[in-house]
Amino acid sequence: MFLVNRRRFLAMVLSLPAVASAAVTAPSQGSSTDLVETMLSRAHVPRHSNELWVLVDDKEATLSVFRGNALVERFAPISLGRAGAKTQRVRGDNVTPMGEFHINRFNYESQWRTFIGIDYPTPVHARMALEKGIYSQADYDDYFDYYRLYGKPPQNTALGGAIGIHGLGSADPDIHGRYHWTQGCVAVTNEQIDRLVALVGVGTRVVIR
Repeated sequence: MFLVNRRRFLAMVLSLPAVASAAVTAPSQGSSTDLVETMLSRAHVPRHSNELWVLVDDKEATLSVFRGNALVERFAPISLGRAGAKTQRVRGDNVTPMGEFHINRFNYESQWRTFIGIDYPTPVHARMALEKGIYSQADYDDYFDYYRLYGKPPQNTALGGAIGIHGLGSADPDIHGRYHWTQGCVAVTNEQIDRLVALVGVGTRVVIR
């Protein structure tokens, strides 16, 4: 069992593959909940940036694709977890996690037409789980050992996993238009997921706020 101190964590981050490294933020002084709130407050990038990124807005029930601060595409209404969106999520609570993520996989044979996976739970979420007693110290250490080994977060922990953006597949479009119905993912229509797949790629930043 490895103990993950700050110096070791930074060394771990530098050793990760490029895409994974871009998605990892080392825990710093202060509350991890504050870190998430800071990330969300910085969701808008400078106007000179050419970054393509995705913003999921819980209050507006929208998914927007930006190039810098220029809107490229907006989908509405979208569906989130049945229990809403929160900074802290645990397995089985039907909550959509808030924070800053990156796309790390595509499943084109999903029951939801296409599944675009994000790198939840992030190190910041792991730190919050430790602070709140959801993770033991051993769980926390195991999280970073897995991340260092595979370059991605473990999916089978108390925080759950398999979070992403997906289409409806054969789900009822009428329910989608009226209610939040997912187990924690962000759902759009089949036509919208096709359009989104054409715009984004592995490494694209996704902000859920």
